[in-house]
Amino acid sequence: MSHTPSYRTEILAGVSTFLATMYIIIVNPSILSQAGLPFSGVLTATVLLSFFCSLMMGLYARNPIVVAPGMGLNAFFTFTAVKGMGIRPEVALGAVFWAGILFLLLSLLNVRSAIVRIIPLPIRYAVSAGIGLFITLIGFENARFIIANPATLVGIARLSDPVVLTFVFGLLLTAVLVVRDVPGAIIIGIVLTTLAAWPIGRYWGDASAINFGQRTLVNFQGLIAAPDFSLLGKLDLAGSFSWALWPVIFAFAFTDLFDSLSTFVGVAEAGGIQDENGQPRNLNRSLLTDAVSTTLAGLLGTSPGTAYIESAVGIAQGGRTGLTAIVAGCCFLPFLFLSPLLSVIPAIATAPALVLVGAFMMKPITRINWGQLDDALPAFLALVLIPFSYSITQGLIWGFLSWTVIKVAVGKRRDVPLGLWIVDVFCVLALFSGH
Repeated sequence: MSHTPSYRTEILAGVSTFLATMYIIIVNPSILSQAGLPFSGVLTATVLLSFFCSLMMGLYARNPIVVAPGMGLNAFFTFTAVKGMGIRPEVALGAVFWAGILFLLLSLLNVRSAIVRIIPLPIRYAVSAGIGLFITLIGFENARFIIANPATLVGIARLSDPVVLTFVFGLLLTAVLVVRDVPGAIIIGIVLTTLAAWPIGRYWGDASAINFGQRTLVNFQGLIAAPDFSLLGKLDLAGSFSWALWPVIFAFAFTDLFDSLSTFVGVAEAGGIQDENGQPRNLNRSLLTDAVSTTLAGLLGTSPGTAYIESAVGIAQGGRTGLTAIVAGCCFLPFLFLSPLLSVIPAIATAPALVLVGAFMMKPITRINWGQLDDALPAFLALVLIPFSYSITQGLIWGFLSWTVIKVAVGKRRDVPLGLWIVDVFCVLALFSGH
């Protein structure tokens, strides 16, 4: 595909990225509402955070990366902090805010960018490919093409299922459009797959569609829903700023730190958006934007914001500048009022794009010297553990730790910089903290 920047390409890329990330507008409230927060309030907070911080990423950091509440971080908020530890939701929001303040300090002191620079290159290449596999897995799972199987852990769904057939049609169609270098191929694929999904529940009955989680193509629930600002400023700053809550603040900070770092590294590596030193472009500004998103998340009433790996969809479409993030961010804003329209696009319509982006992100692994095992084995662990553990953080942690242990064991201690030893300490702490 052509990577020559143009307004048309950047706008198409921004819309593509939005279509791949728009699920967060519904998924995030669905998860956080289980922590006792109002669904409509979280939805409003999600839209506002995604809009403002994606705009900041585009205008200030000038990178084509969308920022929104992080998947995984919202699960930690709900199931670990609130339900597991019994913390009130308002206090948990305060912990999110303080984690953001910690981020800001680390960013202003350039500590986070220093961490990126100590990541060994083979690990960096592996993380990029691992994120690609992770995105692919998410796509297959969204389409219910890969399902749970008690006998083999995972399996492939029956092809007789109309949902699966629709996904396969969309995947092959989008792949052909991409290979033929059709302008706007990913968006065209999403639109045509959406149209192909129309008969689900209408001509084949509702059974398979209900199991899939989408009743019909257009599950129309109205046109306009007023925004709910009830969570704005509802965080408990005093209650959350206590020694007892520091483990929670640390967990938010550590998880978001490595999720965002690995996203910047992986997306930049796969998309070629790097500076003259081979580092992710405008890294300091990007990390500062990410820090602001976490701080703002606590104020608005949602879980921490972070850079989104689905931004790779827009980069694969040709997005290379901040305009991509600006367009994607602006696409969120109307859903302050038009959130019911999200039901028009089912998950199987964006799933093919996610799967294909995984292929686009595999290229960096060709730069790993697979014949040099002390480089290859840590890279391999990082590569496979990201999708297998369903966690970018876990892949990065085990890549770091195995790199250190193997390099020291074979007498190559010089390949382990001092900064990596410090990061290893935090990796061990994170593992034994249970997250």
